[in-house]
Amino acid sequence: MAVSIEWQDKKYGEIFDEELRGLERRRSGDPRCTVEDLEGVLRHLYVMDGADWYGRGDVQDITMAATIAAYEHFITQWKAENA
Repeated sequence: MAVSIEWQDKKYGEIFDEELRGLERRRSGDPRCTVEDLEGVLRHLYVMDGADWYGRGDVQDITMAATIAAYEHFITQWKAENA
């Protein structure tokens, strides 16, 4: 049973790390990028996640969960810098 979950954890970690790198590149490369911009994307991701009426499948569910978690983490960290 552990083997079947192991690939899911690995995929989640890969997507999470990839999203964080992309967010950091966006923040450092686009001076117009704001926390509010990223919060808008996050709201959209929440809507997309809730619209899974027909089932995306395991890989897409993992991708969505990791992406949302990365945005939440990045936004929280950014806000903490300015607190």
